[in-house]
Amino acid sequence: MHEQINNLPKRAKDKHKENKAFFTKLKRKPPKQLDYMMQELHEEEFERMDCLECANCCKTTGPLFTNKDIQRIAKSFKMKEQEFIEQYLRLDEDNDYVLQSVPCVFLGTDNYCSIYDVRPKACREFPHTDRKKFQQISNLTLKNTAICPAAFNIVEAMKRQIQL
Repeated sequence: MHEQINNLPKRAKDKHKENKAFFTKLKRKPPKQLDYMMQELHEEEFERMDCLECANCCKTTGPLFTNKDIQRIAKSFKMKEQEFIEQYLRLDEDNDYVLQSVPCVFLGTDNYCSIYDVRPKACREFPHTDRKKFQQISNLTLKNTAICPAAFNIVEAMKRQIQL
């Protein structure tokens, strides 16, 4: 798995042009059953993929924290929301709350998340490959293929399955 993660950015870069062209066509003419197909590809991939062996998303990127995320997590820590923000978060260039640094402070050495039950929505939904109206998040998916081996594999499977 370690080697696969190390090679992922290069593999994603090598496929970037091809994937971008594929997603451009997909946006113009998405298949009728795209959401169903994506759900299936997502489930099949995550039957094989064990996120605990990887955790590359937690090691290399940070999620956006919504107000609801902040409320929920602060409550679980028995902290005031402002305390939680000051201790763990910062505002990014888009004025969104993000972690002060990566890897994620809540990621253990065993790749387990210490706030898994109350984790941010962005973490729960990552890599977003089972999202409805999937064709609308192609830029995000392209970015995620360089971070998540499962997202990379799902896009490759999509290209084999969907003839555009």
